[in-house]
Amino acid sequence: MAAAAYFQDLFSHFGPVRTRRMFGAEGLFCGDVMFGFTEEGVVYLKADESTRSAYTAEGCRPFTYRKHDGEEVVMSYYPVPDRLYDDPEEFAEWARRALAVAERSPSLERKRRQLAGRQASRRSGARR
Repeated sequence: MAAAAYFQDLFSHFGPVRTRRMFGAEGLFCGDVMFGFTEEGVVYLKADESTRSAYTAEGCRPFTYRKHDGEEVVMSYYPVPDRLYDDPEEFAEWARRALAVAERSPSLERKRRQLAGRQASRRSGARR
């Protein structure tokens, strides 16, 4: 099954999901909001203090990687518990919570302000 079709099937109870290639992985987007990613067939969803305990209760650990200098970076994305791949309705619930976390993210708000500023700058430049 092609990647796009696989994700549409996997997220069928959640809604449309768009993927975008990033850093050797595939970002998972709902609209303009990245709420997860997939790497080597594992789906990782965004978590924060309100959802992290659900992942840790399932034995999930956050996604980590090593920088070139050897420093380990711990991200706020956790793998979806394996049992959810067979339960599309509960999978969708976890995805909805991840989307809500991503929508509250301060970095998303910064990106949106920057984009609005660039668009306003273009509009004012076009009026000259």
